[in-house]
Amino acid sequence: MPIARLKPPLKSRATAPREEIVIARQMHQALVLHFLEGLTQAQIADQLGISHATVNRLIKRGRQLGLVEIKIKSPVEPLVDLEERLLALGGISRAVVVPTVSDNPQTALLAVGAAAARLLLEEIGDGDTICITGGKGVSAVVAGLQAPHRFDVEVIPATGCVQGKHYTDVNHVSTLMAERLGGRSWQIHAPLFADDAAQRAMLINMRSVADVFQRAREAKVAVVGIGSILSSDSTYYDLHPSPSADRGAIEHSGASAELLAHLLDGEGQICDYSLNRSLVSLTLAEFASIPMKIGVASGLNKASSILSVLRGNHLDTLVTDEATGARILELASEEGLSA
Repeated sequence: MPIARLKPPLKSRATAPREEIVIARQMHQALVLHFLEGLTQAQIADQLGISHATVNRLIKRGRQLGLVEIKIKSPVEPLVDLEERLLALGGISRAVVVPTVSDNPQTALLAVGAAAARLLLEEIGDGDTICITGGKGVSAVVAGLQAPHRFDVEVIPATGCVQGKHYTDVNHVSTLMAERLGGRSWQIHAPLFADDAAQRAMLINMRSVADVFQRAREAKVAVVGIGSILSSDSTYYDLHPSPSADRGAIEHSGASAELLAHLLDGEGQICDYSLNRSLVSLTLAEFASIPMKIGVASGLNKASSILSVLRGNHLDTLVTDEATGARILELASEEGLSA
């Protein structure tokens, strides 16, 4: 006799929607309890009177159906947005923006310097060479260095030396950086500005100077400041041998920024200016060959200069503060660049 096999009864049209409503309600409850109230799946199973496996399936299915939208709100979200918009301008592969916590320019610069110092510590290792400029920005990096251990590194000047304020003396700044890192610094015994191009050639080829610049060319990391030119508080004129007599010629040259003491125009190209040809410094072509070039700058007066340097593609990384970053984007927008 054939055995009868009973099939489960078909769901009535009224029953199917009712079960779907029950499942939908359970799914909603599971999602709310898990994502909004923070309950575990085991706790949800106990509260709803269903199995742990069922809760897991409900949550998984709810996410597949797009019923859950997760939005992370963070205090650093605006900074990340600024960094992305600065990257969109081009000229760099990384931007680090710190909050502008004070209207005091020195306080803001120290915060930027501390961020650049942390970045530097992440990038260097024993045996590396770091080349630097003098200036307030690089001095702020040195002030922010808190090395977790000694680094067997060398710190090399990228430019000749200027006597005067301590932050303009690249030998002084390189010595402090090496001390903070536990490494060794090299000194350069040549002025930043030669009297003319012929004297520059002579100084560059002196053995002691040539050795320093050769080490600088072989550096893994460069840390440099970005100088303003047109603002009343520009520190470029602390470097300049005859600032008052030559300021008119500098402005006439179309200078917009200073990098390694080279004057650059609004597009980041070297200006036709006499002292650019007598600089005892790495050339910008030599500087470009260094694998990682970190520029450090803060202050609304630096925004136009930073934008010029970005246009010239001279850096890999920019470290600045929120207010300065926003001003850079404003200037780019005013000049028709998409950000």
